[in-house]
Amino acid sequence: MRGAPRGRAAECASSQCSRDAELVVNIGGVRQVLCGDVLKRYPETRLAELLDCSSRGLDAVPSLCDDYDPGKGEFYFDRDPDAFRCILEVYYFGEVHMKRGFCPICFTKEMEFWKVDTSFLDECCRSSLSEKEEELAEIAHKVRLILDDLEGDPGAGRWQRGQKFTWKLMEKPESSAAARVVAVVSFLFILVSSVVMCMSTIPDLQVEDADGNHVEHPTLEAVETVCIGWFTVEYLLRLISSPNKVHFALSFMNIIDFMAIMPFYVVLTLTHLGTAVMELANVQQAVQALRIMRIARIFKLARHSSGLQTLTYALKRSFKELGLLLMYMGVGIFVFSALGYTMEQSHPETLFKSIPQSFWWAIITMTTVGYGDIYPKTTLGRCNAAISFLCGVIAIALPIHPIINNFVIYYNKQKVLETAAKHELELMELHSHEGGATGSRERGGWREAEAGGGAGPGVGVGAGSLPDARVPLMTECRRTGQPESCE
Repeated sequence: MRGAPRGRAAECASSQCSRDAELVVNIGGVRQVLCGDVLKRYPETRLAELLDCSSRGLDAVPSLCDDYDPGKGEFYFDRDPDAFRCILEVYYFGEVHMKRGFCPICFTKEMEFWKVDTSFLDECCRSSLSEKEEELAEIAHKVRLILDDLEGDPGAGRWQRGQKFTWKLMEKPESSAAARVVAVVSFLFILVSSVVMCMSTIPDLQVEDADGNHVEHPTLEAVETVCIGWFTVEYLLRLISSPNKVHFALSFMNIIDFMAIMPFYVVLTLTHLGTAVMELANVQQAVQALRIMRIARIFKLARHSSGLQTLTYALKRSFKELGLLLMYMGVGIFVFSALGYTMEQSHPETLFKSIPQSFWWAIITMTTVGYGDIYPKTTLGRCNAAISFLCGVIAIALPIHPIINNFVIYYNKQKVLETAAKHELELMELHSHEGGATGSRERGGWREAEAGGGAGPGVGVGAGSLPDARVPLMTECRRTGQPESCE
């Protein structure tokens, strides 16, 4: 039930509020006089209910405000006056705009207190609120995971405890020193395996077999086998200890892990079957194709690098910008390759034989690579090449800033979430220590009561009840805004 947006000055000029229709409120020491006709636009709000109660009787007033001065006819609220000014706009403009600097979650708490629905929030403020709620949900998820790792399930059996221990050991390096050692060892195996794969292609390090073919050196092949054995054991342990095996098998990083070890066993099988079942040449072609898939193991480094994970997320969030880049490049390649082919036809020794062949020239020119295997020889063709070069530089530079911005935003967000999760755990640990100290004081008081008669219990109860004592939210000085009244 939104009202029509109207200016506050126009509202005051058009509404001649009588003194009986006014509502005087004091919000955190700031006194304001509100027009009752404006407040009645939204009868479900707290101010409209307060106006209705003050006109009929003061029986329900204590449940709607913190304090009331009958002499001044002033209602006191221990709330944020700046937030109240923003919320008050709903009566004049039909919407609420949250000023910059307010915490969205705290602001929604203020709106709930004044009984103003969050649907009155402007679209920009609502998006800020949704982002903050997502951050809080992620913090709560991180805290819950950490608490699950610390506490464990006391009713779990031996197999479940072993499964959880193995999962933390293989998947969460921050859980223990042993898990960090396993992560470092896995990282070293990835590096060694990648180096061995590269060194095995050097002709000087290869040996000849009985047929005169160059094959990997036996030492490098043995190191490769050891690395694959470690990757296999690691993958199987993580699969067995995984809480959700279907999610584990379909995860992108786990698919990469599987692709890193699968070619070794397929090559081993084809090599043994090929000598007896099929021609060795066909088997070797399949083996060479599968060996190329070993490069997938380098992506395993992303599991141990937060920087690579952040880069992956930034690219994922930048699909729109990357699609725009590909569209610009595709249009430019088509246009400039067609122009280059047309302009170079007049030259007898032209290198532009067809438009599809010219695509290659347009690609290496617009991306500023320029291999030199194909180039224009006419004046018009060279002018076309210069323009395509400049357009390529501009097209590549346009989406770079959004991609970098996404990377910085996500990286800073992850740092903030980690810090907030640690802070929440520290607060929970502090509260648990305070609860234990309170219990100790209570038990000490009752021990004094047993030793000293009737005086001790009173002391014990008093000490134990101190943490539960109600602390006033504000003093009379803050409510009235008059310090001399508290002297």
